[in-house]
Amino acid sequence: MSELVILSKAMIRERKDIVLSIIGGFIAGIAGVALFSASGYLISQTVFAPPLYTLIVLASLVKLLGLLRAASRYGERLFSHRATFSMLSRLRTSFFAKLIPLTPGIWNKNRSGDLLARIVGDVEGLQHYFLRVAYPPVIVVMVFLATMLFTAFFSFWIACIFVLGMLGTAWVVPGIVMLGQRKKHERIREQRALLSTDVTEMLYGFRDLKVYGQLAERERQLQQASAALAAEQQRAAGHLLRGQSMHAFVTLLVSWGVLALGAYLIMDGALAGVFLAMLVMASLTVFEEAAAMATLPAYKQDSEHAAKRLTETVLATPAQSLHSSCKLWADQAVSIELSGVTFQYEGEWRPALNDISLQISSGSKTAIVGPSGSGKSTLIELLLKLRTPSAGDVRLNGISAKELDETGIWETANVVLQQSHFFRGTIRDNLLLNGEEYADGKLVDVLSKVQLPTKSLTDAVYEKGENLSDGEKQRLALARAMLRKGRLWLLDEPTSSLDCVTEQRVLKQLYEQAAGDTLLLICHRLAGLEEMDRIVVMEQGRVVETGSYSELMEQKGYFYKMKQIELQMIGEASA
Repeated sequence: MSELVILSKAMIRERKDIVLSIIGGFIAGIAGVALFSASGYLISQTVFAPPLYTLIVLASLVKLLGLLRAASRYGERLFSHRATFSMLSRLRTSFFAKLIPLTPGIWNKNRSGDLLARIVGDVEGLQHYFLRVAYPPVIVVMVFLATMLFTAFFSFWIACIFVLGMLGTAWVVPGIVMLGQRKKHERIREQRALLSTDVTEMLYGFRDLKVYGQLAERERQLQQASAALAAEQQRAAGHLLRGQSMHAFVTLLVSWGVLALGAYLIMDGALAGVFLAMLVMASLTVFEEAAAMATLPAYKQDSEHAAKRLTETVLATPAQSLHSSCKLWADQAVSIELSGVTFQYEGEWRPALNDISLQISSGSKTAIVGPSGSGKSTLIELLLKLRTPSAGDVRLNGISAKELDETGIWETANVVLQQSHFFRGTIRDNLLLNGEEYADGKLVDVLSKVQLPTKSLTDAVYEKGENLSDGEKQRLALARAMLRKGRLWLLDEPTSSLDCVTEQRVLKQLYEQAAGDTLLLICHRLAGLEEMDRIVVMEQGRVVETGSYSELMEQKGYFYKMKQIELQMIGEASA
C-alpha cells in the first residue's frame, strides 16, 4: 500500500472544502484568462474607433472579471488552506494515537532527536501534498481544457500550439526537474534529521559535555552538520530555480509562437487581426496556472518521504497491545498472576525475564529484590502493559493482560517509576497531573506525608525538575501517586535517594494509605522488609527465592547472604 493512502483518506474527509477550493481555483483561472483576453481585445478594438457603448461594455467586462478573479482567488485560498490545516490536525492526532501504544519500545529503535524530527518536521511536511501536489494538476487540466476550446473556436492551429506548450510545461519541465532531485532531497532529509538528533542530544547532555570539556568539539560538529545541510538546501534550491526558469522560457516561447503563427494566419486571411492580441494575452495567462507544475515533483517526493518515515515509525515497532473493552474495577484490590513469562529486548543475547511464574494475592504487600539487571523494572512494565511478553501470560484479577484495556490498568495503578517526569510549572501543577481537582488543604497534607512540609504549592518546578534534588523528585512522585485512588501500587525504587529516617517516615505513611491494597515494591535496600507479606528474590531474570522475611532468613539462602552483606557494609560505614 502506498504511503500516501493515508493522505488520500484525509483528503476525502475534507472533500467539501476541497471541492469548493477547486471550484474557486477554476473560476479564478478562467476569469484570469478571460480578463487578459478581454483586455487584449479591448486594445485591438480601439484601433478601429468602435462606438462608445462597445468600449464601455468591454471596459466594464474587464472590471467585472477583475473583481471575479480576486474574489474567487480569495475563496480558493480560504478553502484550500482550511482543508490543509484540518488534514494536518487529523494526521497529527492520528499519528500520536498510533504512537502512544508503541512506547516505550519505540525508544529502542529511534533516537529522540530523530523521533522529534518525524513528529514535527515530517507531519508539517505533509501540508504541501494537497496544495502543491494533488491540487495543481486538477486546476491546470480544467483551465487548460476550457482555454483550448475557447482558442480552437478562433484558430485550430493556435490551439495546437497551446497543447504543445501545455505538454512542455506540465510534463517535460517537471520531468527534467525530477532528474536528480530525489537524491538531493534524500540527502537534505538525512542531514536535517542528523542535525536535529545532534542538537537534541547536545541539549540533553550539555552539562556533562561542559564538565568533560567536550562542548567545543560538539559545537564544531554541529556547525559542520549545519553547513552541510545549508549546502544541500542551496543546491536543491538552485535546481528548483532552474526548473522555474525553464517554465518561464517555455511560456514565452509559446507566446512568441502564437504571435508568429497568428501573424501568418492574418496574412493568409484565416484569422481576423482584431483577435491576435486577445490570443497572445490568453497564452501569457493560461500558463501561469501551470507554474506550480515545475515544482510539483519536489513537493511530491517530500510528501512521499515524510509519509514513509511516519509509516515506518508506527509500523516498525509492533503494537504493545490491542485495544479491548475489558477493564479492571478501580475499587477492587488487584491479584497478579504470571505464568511462564519471558521477555527479551530486541538485540539482546539473553532474556530480561526468563520463565517467570508468580502469584500475588489481592490486598498483599510484596517486595521484589535482587541485583541490578535482574529484571525487576521490566516486570513492572509488563504489568502496566508498557511492554508485551515474548512468551507466557500476565493476568490481573484472573483476566489476561492481552484482553485488558491498558488505560484501565493505568487508572487502577498508583505508579512510581525510577525516572519520573516533571513538567515546567508549579508544585500544584505537577501534583494535579492526573486531571482531578483537589483542595489546597489536601495537597498540602500529602506533601506533609512525604516529608515535604516546606514546599509551597506555588513553588516553581523547572523542566524535568532541574531545580529539585533526586530525593525531592522521588517524594513529589510519591505524593502524586498518593493522590490517586487506585488499589494497585507499583513502586520501583521510590525511596532510593532518601536517607534512612526520611525513608521510614514516608513508607509508614504509604503503608497506612495502601492498607488493604495490592502493593508491589521494588527495592535494593533490605531494611524494613519485615512488614512485607512476601519477598521475591530475582537474579538474571529468574525468581530464585520467595517467602516472608523470617522464612528467607531461616533458609539462609540468597536473601540471607544479601542481608549479611548489607549489614556488613552498614557496619563498615558506621565505623
